[in-house]
Amino acid sequence: MDSVDLNVLRSVLEWRRAGQRVMLYSVVQTWGTAPRAPGAMLALREDGVVIGSVSGGCVEDDLIARLYDGRIPAEGPPVQLITYGVTREEAARFGLPCGGTLRLTEERVGDPAWVAELLARCEAHEIVARELNLATGEVILQPASKTDALVFDGQTLRAIYGPRWRLLLIGAGQLSRYVAEMARLLDFEVLICDPRTEFIYGWEEQHGRFVPGMPDEAVLTIQTDERTAIVALTHDPRLDDMVLLTALDSKAFYVGALGSRANSQKRRDNLTQLGLSQQAIERLHGPIGLHIGSHTPAEIALSLLAEIVAIKNGVELKHKRPLQEGV
Repeated sequence: MDSVDLNVLRSVLEWRRAGQRVMLYSVVQTWGTAPRAPGAMLALREDGVVIGSVSGGCVEDDLIARLYDGRIPAEGPPVQLITYGVTREEAARFGLPCGGTLRLTEERVGDPAWVAELLARCEAHEIVARELNLATGEVILQPASKTDALVFDGQTLRAIYGPRWRLLLIGAGQLSRYVAEMARLLDFEVLICDPRTEFIYGWEEQHGRFVPGMPDEAVLTIQTDERTAIVALTHDPRLDDMVLLTALDSKAFYVGALGSRANSQKRRDNLTQLGLSQQAIERLHGPIGLHIGSHTPAEIALSLLAEIVAIKNGVELKHKRPLQEGV
């Protein structure tokens, strides 16, 4: 699940605890080309305030209009289905791609206890399935795995929620600052580890959270999982190789280290001598990033995050970075 949608649930919890009525909309089915995939969410407060999105904007406008013109009565069924874009004319009216169709659940949020529990479990880096009974509005939370997907059979919606994607940066130098800023815009939780205190000056708390200790300890401290990427950016083998020994044997979906192709090969040779298995070494991304002709720190950060996002999204990598002397 996109962590942007977790922000929707955080607002739902806040609004319900303040005693405000809330309607929660979830995309459950799409046909043709739809703006948002199944699982996308939007919350509508009783005063018309919204958070999240289920389309390019026009469907959101209609949902707000439903509130103002009385199509959402104060009392009604706990859940109902709404369909947009059945005809070509409706698709055009609601800003959907020609022929696109979008089906939503419109859910009255009652007791928000399930919202609080779901958010807490995601914060604990659990993957959770939320089962919504459309007839009764009952919500059941169950453990789920990373391979589970949204399922809707017309009577029950089973949606999958997970923790935020995380990026652990080893090194707090200039390049890390660019990477951290871009990663936050991509909604990654940014973590930084650098035992060299000289590099910590100027980092603000909103740029990321520092993990104390040595780099290899940081990998263990954060309980690295399948939604974690780890990148060594110190250019100091005493620190970079140290973290790689632990990170390459972890569950991280991406492990990379800054360096030219020649230096990356030397690093692989060193890791072999240090006893790391060939299978683990083959997981190492180095040189890091997609080939976009990058030279400046900002461009290198962009190419790195493009590679990380591509792997996160299951996209085959076709344009790896060639040899870069001095990087």
